[in-house]
Amino acid sequence: MTLHPTLAEVTTRIAERSRATRSAYLARIDEAASRGPYRHRLGCSNLAHAFAASGQDKAALKGTTTPNIGIVTAYNDMLSAHQPYESYPEQIRQAARLVGAVAQVAGGVPAMCDGITQGRSGMELSLFSREVIALATAVSLSHDTFDAALMLGICDKIVPGLFIGALSFGHIPTIFVPAGPMASGLPNTEKAKVRQRYAEGQATREELLEAEAGAYHAAGTCTFYGTANSNQMLMEIMGLHLPGASFVHPHEPLRAALTRAAVFRARTITAQGEDFTPIGRLVDERTIVNAVVGLHATGGSTNHLMHLVAMARAAGIVLTLDDFDALSAVVPLMARVYPNGSADVNHFHQAGGMPFLIGSLLDAGLLHGDVRTVWGQGLDAYRRMPALDAQGRLVWNEVTQSGDLDVLRPAGEPFRQDGGLRVLKGNLGTAVIKVSSMPEDRQVIEAPAIVFDGQEEVQAAFNRGELFRDFVAVVRFQGPKAIGMPELHKLTPPLSVLQSRGHRVAIVTDGRMSGASGKVPAAIHVTPEAAAGGPLGKLRNGDLVRLDTVAGTLEAKVDPAEWAARSVDSLDLAKHHTGMGRELFAVLRNAVGAADAGATIFGATDA
Repeated sequence: MTLHPTLAEVTTRIAERSRATRSAYLARIDEAASRGPYRHRLGCSNLAHAFAASGQDKAALKGTTTPNIGIVTAYNDMLSAHQPYESYPEQIRQAARLVGAVAQVAGGVPAMCDGITQGRSGMELSLFSREVIALATAVSLSHDTFDAALMLGICDKIVPGLFIGALSFGHIPTIFVPAGPMASGLPNTEKAKVRQRYAEGQATREELLEAEAGAYHAAGTCTFYGTANSNQMLMEIMGLHLPGASFVHPHEPLRAALTRAAVFRARTITAQGEDFTPIGRLVDERTIVNAVVGLHATGGSTNHLMHLVAMARAAGIVLTLDDFDALSAVVPLMARVYPNGSADVNHFHQAGGMPFLIGSLLDAGLLHGDVRTVWGQGLDAYRRMPALDAQGRLVWNEVTQSGDLDVLRPAGEPFRQDGGLRVLKGNLGTAVIKVSSMPEDRQVIEAPAIVFDGQEEVQAAFNRGELFRDFVAVVRFQGPKAIGMPELHKLTPPLSVLQSRGHRVAIVTDGRMSGASGKVPAAIHVTPEAAAGGPLGKLRNGDLVRLDTVAGTLEAKVDPAEWAARSVDSLDLAKHHTGMGRELFAVLRNAVGAADAGATIFGATDA
């Protein structure tokens, strides 16, 4: 199938924009690769330190020909998604020996859960944990003893951080190894109903906790389609997972077989193997465009309008919000997974999952099929779903039809003709909005502003009965420089109640809403943020605000002369900068860039 002209145009534009930074990046990693395998260059004392505790692998590590696979793990046993990784290092070591390789845990990275820190002070460290993970990944690989790397991570900031860190060692072949989602529990739609009843005072805390525990009930990733599962989709459509590996349950024989196969493949793509594939060469402009297409086609997390920008820049590629907007106009929404529908990721996988999605997009000319992947050249192999045959051997079967058209549809018969993400621009700055699950009659909201300086103020006003009317909740001083850009999920239950009662409400904020952005219109990631002197600081209670997803505008309907003359409010944020470790992150708050540039401390010029 001929590539869609918009994909071709956007890819060319990205390549031209990135020419200088991409060339500098490639020159750097090619120079590192040209030095060949690394371990044998170490001094004897250095090398002895590197294998001192390696037991039966010590003899292999003394030599110069046995490939060494470094494992960077986000394991902890508090987070359901990462608990299955506890046994992976030993699985990986055993598999490596079968193919004449060795494996060592190179290092660990932190993995925090936004579901636990939601609405708490720790959430203000969440976005910055991505940078910490990237730095920790670089430290893990800095011993310069590895010929390939396996990245063990699942959730929100963990995969983007591992990805950025891995690209700083772009001369090393790298595979991301998932652990899979938990089995379906209490349906997400039922959980949401209990949350709304609790917000209205109609359910007790005990009832709410029972519902939450019924939804989040076992080892594995949460089953709704938030940032964690969007991460897994991205790694597969970018060719950094094995085909069909994203959504197989933990502790199943198939999951263990896929992990073993990832180790075998890591051996093959080292410089000593048959198909040398360094990650810095694999990830190119086409790969990044494929990632954006996947995000649109599945209604993925809005967090990736920042993460993908930062991830691309780590490879010297300059991705912009305008690229997302252009691709959204031509990429159809093919999946309905909560919060964009009632199904969860297990239903998505059972309906054909990533293999059907990728195959249909390829047939429609909506993916670059000729990219490099960790499985080889081209995305065609990713049309296939893994399984175990009667002898327990790993096989892949092509998926040509959706098993449930209420969950997953072909590109030619989508749920909607566009990807459901919009960029909004106007005198309030630049914002993004997820429209894939919004009611049609909420595409345009024009209402008076009520200005808040935190989500707790919104909840308090709701509890006082002050919000039962049409309004736009403007929640400012939530950006990365202000307080680390926390997710603002406490806004969703009260505003959902108000919308269900017929009020026309919306959210405008320089904070985040992430993969749980739902039916209430939410213009998020407003740039420039209020703490950087952005125009949200000019808004006053009662100003008419228009959020128009059709025209792509976000405006305060204030006389231009008055607007220009207004001063910009400031806010003392000192209470947000100490306690719960926040004082340690001042250097990141001071260095972080704008949300539309990835909200990162690592710039494209650093590539």
